[in-house]
Amino acid sequence: MIESIRKMWKIEELRKKILYTFFMLLIYRLVGVIPAPGVDAAAAMAGQNGNTLPLLELVNMMTGNNFSQMTIMAMGITPYINASIIMQLLTIAIPALERMQKDEEGDGRQKIQQITRYVTVALAAIQAIGLVRGLNYMKSGWFNYILVGVSMAGGSALAMWIGERITKKGVGNGVSLLIFAGIISNLFNGIVSGFQTASTGGTTSGWVNLIVIVVTCVLMTVVVTFVELGERRIPLQISKQVKGRRVYGGQSTHMSLKVVAVGVLPLIFAYSFLAFPGTIAQLIDPSASGWFTQWWMRTMYTGSVWYMIISALLIIAFTFFYSSISFDPKQQAEQLQQQGAVIPGQRGKNIRQYLQNIVNRLNLFAALFLAILAAIPTLLLRLAGVNVPFAASSILIAVSVSLETIRTIQGEMSVRGIDMDMENVGFM
Repeated sequence: MIESIRKMWKIEELRKKILYTFFMLLIYRLVGVIPAPGVDAAAAMAGQNGNTLPLLELVNMMTGNNFSQMTIMAMGITPYINASIIMQLLTIAIPALERMQKDEEGDGRQKIQQITRYVTVALAAIQAIGLVRGLNYMKSGWFNYILVGVSMAGGSALAMWIGERITKKGVGNGVSLLIFAGIISNLFNGIVSGFQTASTGGTTSGWVNLIVIVVTCVLMTVVVTFVELGERRIPLQISKQVKGRRVYGGQSTHMSLKVVAVGVLPLIFAYSFLAFPGTIAQLIDPSASGWFTQWWMRTMYTGSVWYMIISALLIIAFTFFYSSISFDPKQQAEQLQQQGAVIPGQRGKNIRQYLQNIVNRLNLFAALFLAILAAIPTLLLRLAGVNVPFAASSILIAVSVSLETIRTIQGEMSVRGIDMDMENVGFM
């Protein structure tokens, strides 16, 4: 491991990229301690322990608790993620945006990216004002609405800019690394809090809970890493093509499909879908006197049987939905035909159906895997009484970003003719 790191550090350009990435992440975390103007700090601190809004847990997971602390980075990079998903869906529904998305030679994609930035800032301002006002953290006076909207939207714009700078000049995907930094911060704080509780409690149950949390984290990381690296290889035979005096093709290769190609999006979609009704109900009815609010809090709280069942069904549904818009078997079959590649034993329209059947089986496995993974923290809480300070989506995002970053570093070293033994580094 030391030898692999030494080789990596000896490359001056790669060393500068790594240092640049760490520097930008440090700026992101330091800016995250600046309180947002227009927010009642006393009300925000009092609500950190007593507030149970479902949506707040999801936002805190993505921002590293910046939202609960009401800093200018309270919205973090989440508006950019939401804007990107919205634009991705709109490109399917609106033909003009679809043409812009497919315009690789022109500036169509740059226009899509520019529109996404504008949508990000608008979403950040609207969400910040709505959530801060709904939580009763807003100071009195109309001018404070402007301060909250501008400051938190500016924080999201800064986070978006930092993410783009890391992607361009650093190592790995900048947006993913910003989320990764927040998740690791939450995970570290959760383990430290568990250690402090165990050491000051004077009972063995605290240490048992801490051991269960650490072992669960390690096991989930190992399993997620194993599945994340899994892929389905489809054999391909490329036919020979004669162009001038040269002969191209004629070799056997394969097309790789990831086992969990949908990533963490089905989990985020499912959590957001379930958090939305409870959040709206509590914002409209803070005293929880209405029948819907009482029913929701009594039936659909995190850890209930109905919550687990519906969340599992939503994860399965969103897995197949997102896969249907991200992978088109017809388009893949047409590309294979244009490249002169065929799947042994499959011809013509059978190729499309063959790819569709494989994707459906992979989606079924991915959906069940994500549903089981999401249920583990809840099962530990119900069966063993252990409150795990992290969600399944946190582990999945952390592992995915880590592997993606390591692959980027490995690619940088391979370009320079230096082999990096990933097994010795300890990531695979």
